[in-house]
Parts: sequence; structure tokens; C-alpha cells
Amino acid sequence: MVTLRQLEIFAAISQEGSITAAARRIGLSQAAASQALAELENQLQRRLFDRHGRRLVGNAAGRDLLPAAKRVLDQVRDIETGEGRQPARLNLFASLTVGNYMLPARIAAFARRHPAAEFRVKIGNTEHVVESLLRFESDAGWIEGLADHPLLARFPWRDDRLAVIAKPGHRLAGKRALPAALEGERWVLREKGSGTREVFEEAIRGKFGLLRVPIELGGVGAIKRAVMAGAGLACISESAIEPELKSGQLRRVYTPWLDLRRPITVLVHRHKYLDAGLRGFLKFCGVAA
Repeated sequence: MVTLRQLEIFAAISQEGSITAAARRIGLSQAAASQALAELENQLQRRLFDRHGRRLVGNAAGRDLLPAAKRVLDQVRDIETGEGRQPARLNLFASLTVGNYMLPARIAAFARRHPAAEFRVKIGNTEHVVESLLRFESDAGWIEGLADHPLLARFPWRDDRLAVIAKPGHRLAGKRALPAALEGERWVLREKGSGTREVFEEAIRGKFGLLRVPIELGGVGAIKRAVMAGAGLACISESAIEPELKSGQLRRVYTPWLDLRRPITVLVHRHKYLDAGLRGFLKFCGVAA
């Protein structure tokens, strides 16, 4: 008979990538964790992991088992603690703009109502968010734009808009710019795989191309500082540049002919069990999951 302890060890190894780390996380010895995994694989009569160097990576059988194992463990936790009586303990993953400029206010407001709530928030690009959800490392993810994966349910959250910006004194700062004026400029852009980059490239398609290789930076703060230093133009979320626009450190370049709107989307694995804490926070954020 498969036991909850075996499923707990299996899920921990799937997320940590090693028996040692999984045993430390659960509070078992490495030998006990190894034995539990071996017993589970013997009962199921199949291997669940492939070894890549020192890491254990779930194979097809392990990937198939993980959603069911996580759901069982989450449901048992709700039964043991009493649904809704334990504080929320949430692991969230957000893309850079959302994680730095939008989600913190919602977390702070929720924490004021629920002081015992615990949050662990990771920040990365859209691809990182999707990968984390597929590995069940995160309970929910916030991204800019859309992610089309059959295992992820999508829920609209709010709309955002990008803006083209320049340093004060740039020939286009504060002016309306036509496609020909933007085509030859040097651009400072987010890396490939980010939602911001995808929205920008889709918006300019068929209107102008980039004649110069863009500077790619992995963070909004780095992009803003590069633009202030004269590295070129950028296109980032309006929510990220409000202080700099008010202080005059950055200026808009007006491009009303570009559609720079984008949805902010919440992603949840379709096989993820929504415990009371996660349901409560998503509802607080206005997400009808």
C-alpha cells in the first residue's frame, strides 16, 4: 500500500532534485528517504526518476504521478489542520513587472487582514513562472500577457500598458514619434522569453524593425538606469516608471499608433488542489479560480 510518507518524499524529491535536500526539508535521514522512495518504486513497479549527474529528474512516470501526489498531500493537510482554520502559506511566482510593481500591494493588504499569512514570492520571466507551476513548486503564477499550456488554467487579473521612454534631452523625449523615427534608434529591451519583450515585438511587427541590435537586460530597474544613462529607448510597463516620470528622470515618447496594452494573467496548474489559503488569496485579488 502506498503511504502518505512515501508520497511526501516523492513530491519533495521532485521539487528539490535530490534525496539529500528532500530528506532535509522533511526532517528525515537520507537513508530513510532513500528507502521510502525505493519502496514506492517497488510497489508501483516502475522507476520515477532519471539521474542527471547529482540531480534526480522525474521521468514520464514521475511526471504523471506528481499532480495526483500533490493533490492527495494538500487534501490531507486540509483535513488535518481544519480547512480555513490554518493561516495561508503560499508559494507564488510572478514575472518581474508584476512581482516588483503590482503584486506587493495586494500581498500587503491581505497580510493586514490576515497577519498570520505566510508568503514566499519568487520573481522571474514568464518562462520561469510556467516552469515552476508545471513542477508544482509554486501555487499560482502572475505573468504579463498569455501563456498557452494545456496543463495551466488561465484567469484574467487586470490590464497593463507599456510606454516608450527616453532620457530627458533625447531628440524624441516628450514628442510624438513616427515609425521611421524609432526604427534607427538603439533599444534597451527585456530578454527573450519575457512577457514585456513579446508584447513589444508583437506591437511593432509590420510597422518597423530594429535596425540595431538591442541591448538586453534582465530587470526593469536596470533598463531604467540604462535609459537614464543614454543607452537608448525602452518599452516597459507604465506602472514601473511613475516615480521617474514625476521626477523628470525619464520622459515619454508618444506612440499612439502602437497597441501596447497587455493583460496580466494568473496561472494555476489544472491539477493543483486549491486549499483554503490559496482560494482566499485569489478571491481577495479578484481572481475567479
